[in-house]
Amino acid sequence: MSEEVILVTGVSGYLGSHIAKLLQEEGYKVRGTVRSLENEAKLEVLRNLVPDAKFPLELVAADLTKDEGWDKAVLDCTKVVHTATLKGTQAESLSEATTKFLTACAAAKTINRVVLTSCANAVFGEPTPEPDKEYNEESWTDPESATIDTYTKSKAVAEKAAWDFVKELPDDQKFELAVINPTLILGPALIEGHKSATSVNFMVQIVNKAYPAVPRLNVPICDVRDVAKAHVKALTLPEAVNNRHIIYTDSVWVKDIALAVAKEFKPQGYSIPTGQLPYFLCWVAGLFNKSMKNNILPRIGKVMKIDNKRMVEVLGLEPTAVDCTLNDMVYSLVDIGIVRKAKKYKQAGSRAEVPAVNGDVEDDKKEEKEGEEKDEGGEKKELEPEDKEEKKEGEEIKEDKPEQKEEIKDKEEGAKEEKKEETESEK
Repeated sequence: MSEEVILVTGVSGYLGSHIAKLLQEEGYKVRGTVRSLENEAKLEVLRNLVPDAKFPLELVAADLTKDEGWDKAVLDCTKVVHTATLKGTQAESLSEATTKFLTACAAAKTINRVVLTSCANAVFGEPTPEPDKEYNEESWTDPESATIDTYTKSKAVAEKAAWDFVKELPDDQKFELAVINPTLILGPALIEGHKSATSVNFMVQIVNKAYPAVPRLNVPICDVRDVAKAHVKALTLPEAVNNRHIIYTDSVWVKDIALAVAKEFKPQGYSIPTGQLPYFLCWVAGLFNKSMKNNILPRIGKVMKIDNKRMVEVLGLEPTAVDCTLNDMVYSLVDIGIVRKAKKYKQAGSRAEVPAVNGDVEDDKKEEKEGEEKDEGGEKKELEPEDKEEKKEGEEIKEDKPEQKEEIKDKEEGAKEEKKEETESEK
C-alpha cells in the first residue's frame, strides 16, 4: 500500500472513526482532524482503533468554525474524506465552512480527490415525499422550500457550494470530487463519545424506552459500515468522480425496528416499546414540540421510494441486513457503556454469539448441570455458591437464600411487563 497520506476530517465522529479504522485496516497512512488535542483520553481511544495498524493514526487540531489549522491538516495529503460538519445553529454556516475547507485543499496543490459526506436530506429533504416518485442521485432538495428544516437546508446548500467550487477551480488547482449521500445511519458505535450522535441517540431512546410507544413513522436507513466502505471505494474508483452516491439499505417502520430489537434483547432484560403511538397523541405532542410538528407529523404513514443502484452497481456494495445492523448497534452501545448492561445481559460484541432463537434461550438443561459436578468417584459435587444456577420459577425457595427470591421476583415482573406491552400493542 502506498504511503500517501489520506486526510479524514471529523475523525472522532460516529462515521469518521469507522472510515479511519477501515483505511488503517487496509494499510493506508491516515491523518485525522479533531476540534482539540487537549483531551488525551479521547485521543488515545482513537489511536487504538487499529492497534496493529501499519501506520499509527496522526491527529491534528482543526475546527470548521476557525481558519487556523486547515493548512497543516491538508499538508502533503493526496486524498481527503471530508466528514466534519457543523451542528445546531452553526449549521446555517455549513456552506461557508465547506468552501473554506475546499479552498485549503486547492491551495495545497497535492490533493487529487475529495470525497465529501453529504446527506440524503440533500436529495429528498421535503417532509412529505412526492407520490409514486422514486428518488435517485438526480433528485435535489429545494433549499428555498418553506417546509424543510435548518439542517436539511444546510446540507443541500453546502453540497451545491462544493460542486460549484470545484467547477470554478483553475486548472492548476483542480481536484476530483465525489459525494456520498447516506440515509439515516445506524450500526455499531466505536467509542463512548458517540452517544451525542443523532443516530445513536435514536437507538438509545428505543432501548431505554424513552417513550411508551413509537409513531407510525417509516425511515430509510443504512449501515455505518456500508457508508464507511462507500467512502473508501469512492477514493479510488474512476466511476465515482463527479457523481453522488445514495447509501441506502431499506425503508423500515420504526415499530419494526423496535420489534427486531425486542426479539433480540427482551430475553436479556431490556424493555423495548413496541406499541404504536396513535396519530392523535403525536398531534397533541406537536403542539408543544416543534420537531414533532414539522418533521414527524408530515411523515407519519408515508414511505419514501429510493434507488440505490449506484451503491450496488458502481461502488459494488451489497447492503448489510437490517437485523444485523440493528442488533450489532445495540450490542455495541451496551459494550462501550452508552446503554446500561442489564442483569440478564449475557452476550457481548456480536449477534453471532447470541444463543437465542425467537427469544427462547437454548440449552436450559445444560445450564441446569452447571450447578453441580461429579467428582472422580461418581458422586455429585456441589459447586461454589457463585456458580450455582438460578432456581426455576415455581421451585421452593429456602429462607436462607434471599437472592433466589429476588431473581424470581425479577422474572415475574419482567413477564408482567412483557404482557402489558403486548396488550398495548394489540390496542
